[in-house]
Amino acid sequence: MKNSFGNSVSITLFGESHGAAIGAVLDGLAPGIPVDEGFIAAQMQKRKGLAELSTKRREKDEVKILSGVFNGKTTGTPITFLIENNDKKSNDYSDLRYFPRPSHADYSAHCKYHGFEDYRGGGHFSGRLTAPLVAAGAVAMQALERKGIFIGTHIFECATLRDNAFADYQREIAFLKQAEFPVLNNSVAQQIRQVIGKAAEVGDSVGGILETAVIGMPAGVGEPFFDSLESALAHAMFSIPAVKGVEFGMGFDIAKYLGSKVNDEWRMEEGKAVSVTNHNGGINGGISNGMPIIFKTAVKPTPSIFKDQRTINLATGENATIKIKGRHDPAIIHRARVVADSMTALVLCDMLALRFGTDYLAN
Repeated sequence: MKNSFGNSVSITLFGESHGAAIGAVLDGLAPGIPVDEGFIAAQMQKRKGLAELSTKRREKDEVKILSGVFNGKTTGTPITFLIENNDKKSNDYSDLRYFPRPSHADYSAHCKYHGFEDYRGGGHFSGRLTAPLVAAGAVAMQALERKGIFIGTHIFECATLRDNAFADYQREIAFLKQAEFPVLNNSVAQQIRQVIGKAAEVGDSVGGILETAVIGMPAGVGEPFFDSLESALAHAMFSIPAVKGVEFGMGFDIAKYLGSKVNDEWRMEEGKAVSVTNHNGGINGGISNGMPIIFKTAVKPTPSIFKDQRTINLATGENATIKIKGRHDPAIIHRARVVADSMTALVLCDMLALRFGTDYLAN
């Protein structure tokens, strides 16, 4: 099992959904970076469920920092984040021990770990493990903001509904930082809430697409070929449970056009190189080009639904039917936006440290 990610700045995850606690160790961050525990708590709040739109599991998600921070600043040593699991109902999974839930990691994990995996609530493969990612990402985000680098994510699509695309980056990223429900168009936000609510009423679920923007990223960051900026960001996004697709700039649509229509031409404005368009999403050759970094992430419908579904019995080798019970999200797209922000921040901190040195974020 590989639970560490990053080179110069790295993160390691530990814990299970129904274990005593979950957490993360953030290593390689420069000393002297301010750590605002109030901001960490605000980020954790964004990940929490929203009443009827989310799971009824209600964890406090109070983050304890066990090491690496002294007098409100990083020491340069590993930062350990611990979050206790308190609102557990493990009995909800006792009947599912040998019946893998469709589209979950139950069967594939059973094959890899020979039945020794913790199956309760998905164990180590649960979306619950994104909580410590958000805690660590909050520290990384504040380090980036001190360098003038800002990140924002909104729901671009949910079911058949589409939000406005990013346009006024600075204003919209500032808006999303405070927004409880991450949609730019208020009328679309209400419609998306209704779609999620209706899916919940019938025991089903919906997915969606997130759009992430990064502004202020300096040009020249990325380590081609295999640690290019796109490669690292895609790697990070695909590590988030339920993510099934990532595209940068125009993504797959760019293949439909002639080069003359989608090439990002360069101009000088006030002594700075800028591209007239940004179809490539701020990255060329796997290296940041100084324009806003734009990418989209596809999140599948929550696989835990309250309907009869076909599965197998691992103990007998027979076909079976299950109907799960418990507390599950009809959609996770609105909770996933802060996870996307956090993973983006962790990748950018790593990439910047590789390019400019480990003390870059502290200066």
